[in-house]
Amino acid sequence: MAVDDQPVPVFPKPVTLRDVAARAGVSVATASKALNNQGRMTAETRERIRETARSLGFRPNSLAQSLLRRRSFTVGLLTNDTYGRFSLPLMSGISDALVDNGVSVFLCNVEEDPRLGQLHVEAMLDKRVDGIIATGKRIDRHLPVDLANLRIPVIYAFTQPDPDAVAFVCDDAGGARLAVEHFCRLGRRRIAHVSGPASFAVVHARAQAYRDVLAENGLPVTEPLLGPWSEAWGHEAVARLFDGPKLNNGRERPDAVFCGNDQIARGVIDALRERGLGVPGDVGVIGFDNWEIVAEATRPPLTSVDMNLVALGREAGLTLLSLVGGQPAAPGIRKLPCRLVVRHSCGHPLDG
Repeated sequence: MAVDDQPVPVFPKPVTLRDVAARAGVSVATASKALNNQGRMTAETRERIRETARSLGFRPNSLAQSLLRRRSFTVGLLTNDTYGRFSLPLMSGISDALVDNGVSVFLCNVEEDPRLGQLHVEAMLDKRVDGIIATGKRIDRHLPVDLANLRIPVIYAFTQPDPDAVAFVCDDAGGARLAVEHFCRLGRRRIAHVSGPASFAVVHARAQAYRDVLAENGLPVTEPLLGPWSEAWGHEAVARLFDGPKLNNGRERPDAVFCGNDQIARGVIDALRERGLGVPGDVGVIGFDNWEIVAEATRPPLTSVDMNLVALGREAGLTLLSLVGGQPAAPGIRKLPCRLVVRHSCGHPLDG
C-alpha cells in the first residue's frame, strides 16, 4: 500500500460540558455549577452530575478555568544545572508541595546563555505562570537572566537571589559541623579537610566551620587542601597528605578526612586503598552532598552530608504558593539545616 493510501487516524472528540449535561438530564449551567461546587442543588444531584462527568471522561477546559480564576495553576522552574544534580531533587520537593494544590511545574534550562534565559522567561509569562522559582548549580552565582520587576512572585532556591528577594539555601557551615563533630565523637584526632575550588563561597563556609570545630575540641588545625571537584583531586590530595614520613607542617598523618563533595571522597578512599590503608580502620572518610549513586556505590559505602534539597524545594514551593495567594513573605535568605547520613566509611568509636 502506498504511503498516500494509509488510513488517516481518527481521534475521538473531547467530551464537552454539554455532553455531561445531556447525559445527566440537566442544563449546561447546572452541570457547570455542580462541577465547580457552586449553586444551590441537592447533594444527590451534584454527585450524579459529577459521576456522569467521571464516567464520560470529562476534563474541564483549563484555559477557561484559568481565565475565570485569573490563575494558570502552573509554576516555572528556571535552572542552569545542566545535569540536574541539584535541580532535580529540588524539583521533586517543589512538586510535592504543589501537586496537592493542583499546580504543575515545568522546567527550563537556561544554561549560561542570557538570551536563552530571557526567551524562557518570556514564554513563561506568555503562558501566565503563577510564579517562577530560580535555581542553579551553586549558591553564589546569579542565573544569567533578569527576574526583577516581573509582577509575579519569584523565589530563589540554591542560587544567588536578587536584592530584597525571598531565597532558600542549605546551611553549608552547619553541614560541615555535623561531619567534623561526628569525627570528634568517634575519637578521631587528626582530621584533614580536602575541598573544592577557592572560587566557591561554600568552600570557605565549610572550611571555617571545620576550623571552628577543631579549635573548640582542642585539636590541631591544618589548612584545607583546595582543588577541583573531582575524584582525581581526591587522589592527588591523598598523595600530599600521606606520602612521606610527616605532613608538611610536621604533624602525623591524618586519621580522618572530611571531603568537600562525594566525588573527592571517593577518590580519597581509592587512593588510601592503593597505599594499603584501610577505611575506616586506619582513616575515616566523610563526603558532602550525599549523591546516592556515588555514596552507596563507594567501597565502603560513604558517610556523607545531605543538603536536604527535597525539603528545601518543598519549602520554596510552599512559600511561592503563599505569595501567589496574596500572603506576604519577608525578603531575605533562609538557611535550611543539613543532615548527616552515616554509612560505613567513618567507623565506630575508637578505644581510649
